Amino acid sequence: MRQRQERPNLTRLTRLGFVNAYLVLEEDGLTLVDTMISRSADGILAAARKLGRPVRRIVLTHGHGDHVGSLDALAERLPEAEIAISVRESRLLAGNRQLDPDEPSSKIRGSWPKVSTVPGRLLEPGDRVGSLRVIAAPGHTPGHIALLDERDRTLIAGDAYSTLAGISTGGHTNRRFPLVAMATWDRETANRTAASLRALDPEALAVGHGPVIVSPAAAMDRALAAAGPVAQRAA
Repeated sequence: MRQRQERPNLTRLTRLGFVNAYLVLEEDGLTLVDTMISRSADGILAAARKLGRPVRRIVLTHGHGDHVGSLDALAERLPEAEIAISVRESRLLAGNRQLDPDEPSSKIRGSWPKVSTVPGRLLEPGDRVGSLRVIAAPGHTPGHIALLDERDRTLIAGDAYSTLAGISTGGHTNRRFPLVAMATWDRETANRTAASLRALDPEALAVGHGPVIVSPAAAMDRALAAAGPVAQRAA
C-alpha cells in the first residue's frame, strides 16, 4: 500500500494504484475516510502507526465495495473507533435498495458487499466530524457525501469526481478510466453535485480514484464543461 502526505493534515493511502482512502490528522488522533477494498485493514493500520496516531473515527463517503470493503475488519480491530455514514446511505449499507419517492428512478449500480458493521453515527449535511464538515453529494449513490476540511479547505469528494487519467465528474464517462461513471446511480444528479462542490472553491481536491489536485478550480471547470449542459447550468 502506498502512503503519501498530500496536505499538512491529509495522508493518502492507495492500493492497486487506483483505490484511495485518507487519514485526516486531528488533535486527538486520526479520522479514516473510507476503508478501500477487502484485505486493506493491515495496510491502513500500518499507515496509522507510521503517523504515530490512533484511528479515532471512520467516515464512509458511500457504500460501494471499494470504499467499505475493509470496514468489518477495521471495526473488529478498532472497537473504540466511531463509525459514521450518512443517514440516507446507511439504508443502502444495510441492504435496502429502495429509492425514496422524490429520488430519480435510475438503477442503483456498483458493488454493494454485505457488511455486518452498523455505523454508530448517522450524518446529516452540515454535521462536523472533527475538522470535517459534511456536504451532501448525491448522484454516484443516493446518500453519497463529501467532506470539507475547514482548516485548509481540502475537499474529500469520494466518487463525486475522479482524477485518475484526467479529471471527470461522477456523472461523465472518462474513457481512460470509466469505472466511476459505470457505477454511478444517477448521472444528472451527480453532475449537479459536482457543480455544487466546485462552488465551494476548495483549495485541494481529494478523491476516491486518482491523485490529489491542489488549486483545483480550473480542473474542476474542465470536468464540468465536459459533463455538459446539466453540470454547467448547475454551476
